[in-house]
Amino acid sequence: MKCAKWPAIIAGVLGLFLLWLPVSLQAQLVLSVAVLGLMFFFMSRPEIKSFRILTFVFVAVLALRYAFWRTTETLPNVSEPQNFIPGIILYCAEMYCLVMLAVSFFMLADPLKRKSAPRLSASECPTVDVFIPSYNEDPELLAMTLAAAKSMAYPKDRLTVYLLDDGGTDAKCNHRDPRVSLAARSRREQLSALCEAMDVRYHARRENSHAKAGNLNAGLAISSGELVVVFDADHAPVRDFLNETVGYFRENEKLFLVQTPHFFLNPDPLEKNLETFARMPSENEMFYSVVQCGLDKWDASFFCGSAAVLSRKALLETDGFSGQSITEDCETALSLHSRGWHSVYVDKPLIAGLQPETFVSFIGQRARWSQGMLQILILNRPFLARGLTMAQRICYAGTNLFWLFPLSRLVFMFAPLLYIFFSLEIFQANIIEFGLYSMTYLISSFALQSYLYGRVRWPWISELYEYVQSVLLFGSIVSVVRNPRKPTFNVTAKGQTLEESKLSPLARPYFAIFFLLLGATCYAIWRYMTEPMPSELLLIVAGWNTINLGIAGAALGVVSERRERRRNHRLQVKRHALLRVGECLHDIIVRDVSSGGMSIQFVDGRAPDALAAGGEARIELRRGGQILPLDVVCRSVSKRHDETLYGFAYARRTADTFMAIAEIMYADQSVLQDRLTHRQKRQGMFVGTLRFARWTITETLRALQYAGGLVREQTEKSFGDAPLQILPRRAQLDALVANDVAVSPVAGGMIYG
Repeated sequence: MKCAKWPAIIAGVLGLFLLWLPVSLQAQLVLSVAVLGLMFFFMSRPEIKSFRILTFVFVAVLALRYAFWRTTETLPNVSEPQNFIPGIILYCAEMYCLVMLAVSFFMLADPLKRKSAPRLSASECPTVDVFIPSYNEDPELLAMTLAAAKSMAYPKDRLTVYLLDDGGTDAKCNHRDPRVSLAARSRREQLSALCEAMDVRYHARRENSHAKAGNLNAGLAISSGELVVVFDADHAPVRDFLNETVGYFRENEKLFLVQTPHFFLNPDPLEKNLETFARMPSENEMFYSVVQCGLDKWDASFFCGSAAVLSRKALLETDGFSGQSITEDCETALSLHSRGWHSVYVDKPLIAGLQPETFVSFIGQRARWSQGMLQILILNRPFLARGLTMAQRICYAGTNLFWLFPLSRLVFMFAPLLYIFFSLEIFQANIIEFGLYSMTYLISSFALQSYLYGRVRWPWISELYEYVQSVLLFGSIVSVVRNPRKPTFNVTAKGQTLEESKLSPLARPYFAIFFLLLGATCYAIWRYMTEPMPSELLLIVAGWNTINLGIAGAALGVVSERRERRRNHRLQVKRHALLRVGECLHDIIVRDVSSGGMSIQFVDGRAPDALAAGGEARIELRRGGQILPLDVVCRSVSKRHDETLYGFAYARRTADTFMAIAEIMYADQSVLQDRLTHRQKRQGMFVGTLRFARWTITETLRALQYAGGLVREQTEKSFGDAPLQILPRRAQLDALVANDVAVSPVAGGMIYG
């Protein structure tokens, strides 16, 4: 950063001079082209830190020139409230985006890439307690996580694994409703037996007070390890997780957190329904691969709820995990940072987890994040918190403020309609001014987005993710602003499957918005064709609305759920093992594996004659001096690229079975890293725009096909009986969402997951 100091100062002074310099439109054109040229030149050498800072400076010049022009020349007259009020709302939304752009400049000025943690000898290793909080997860899902945690490379006498079960609390076991009581008792018995078989400590507290934070604090009360590791119930760690993290605590006595990224084996609804999971960077990769590294530079990387190691000594200073908000992770980190403790971020995928696959559970999870972050912003006021450095204040406030994006996104979506339908001039500019100020600013913004995030976020994907969330998060934001203490924690449903392709129960508003924007496009064309002298502003807003229509069309594909019957997601491993058939041993390569089965290839290409579909065999894995046996049954034989692969299912589902599966899946961290690296490839703006335009057409048609099928189905059911319902009524929708572990945005705009 020191080498970038003076060029940045000089460029900053020059930028301020250019910002306030009054110029003609011709001069603005020259200035914009010159600044864009310099910006693209500096972008060509991203490895030079001073060039990176200068890139930010020149993007800021265009952004601030735009802000100055927007403020001084484009706002409607205050004497025309029908124009001025919506005009000010649009202006505030744009200024919010500029503030977030400035925060991004600061956070990502010099992302930190840390060296690997020092490896500790057995005598140096601190005692570690692993907490796996659970609520309603399937026992087999928990067995996989417990097995992976038990398999971590660490001195066994210094590692204790706890299953903290909030689904079998005393209160539930003694519930008045016998069905609730019976289910809780059965769950407690089943999980207790599982933990005993795996040498894991089972704990269920008296009642579910303070949700996940309360469950973790109950774990603190019954354990004594120097360090605490938290894994969500569906987050299985790799064998080297502790070797890659624990060493940092020996280097810094005031370290409270080592956070690692969340890596997922399954697609989210956008990736599944648009079929991009195998080739496009995932949504979370921008945060974990770029943003967290930037936060780490300012000692502001924060706890993300799982895949993290924390200091017990630090947690005791704050009486454990914070529970005032429903995002206890970020709140806990804020509390400890403000007490002078430090954090470390390790940019390596060290766990493999599951994320919500249905759109309902996805929105529920995002609503909880949004409400929790806004609770922290309102109740904890990080920008004023004592003990934080100025850099930490900016980082925390920026992270919390980000979750106001639904407000600005919806303003941008609906603003063009005010002129198209009602001729309200909320943005006063001609097409030349718009091109010289707005377009150059937008070009620089898109170029900067590609420069910073191109490896982990393709063009237009951020806009699509934000839009699909904004439609249903708006009510959640209003609710938490009205009553910051009202939201409560609810568990996100994971590992769900869909037996058939269908529209999401939450699809109705997306169709309504799409047809509204389509109607606006048609009306704008009609106005342009029929008005004697159509204004230039009509062209601007019509183009703007067309972009919005494209995003809304692609979003219809996101809420059109493709069927997904696979519950167990496979991981490519290429692991050597031995296959015992009868008394003979054969060298095999395990090609891919999941908690449900695996496929193998014989090294010499020849399978034993005794092996046939339905035949039993035993796979033997060697780890150190141990042999881990895994009884399997042959289910299929297939050919891929001239290779014969044999598919096996597990003959039994015992604790030993899951220990062996964990050994195959999570012994090598590079398997996760390779999968991550494979899809982190840049896509140019032109190619990305063409791909997105194709989605707009194809996904709209697919959504209409699903809607047509639903209409036909409901017509057959209601013929001669009840009136036709294109989508479920509000009461029916509430029931559908409740079954998916979420609450519809009916009462106070609450959506949880």
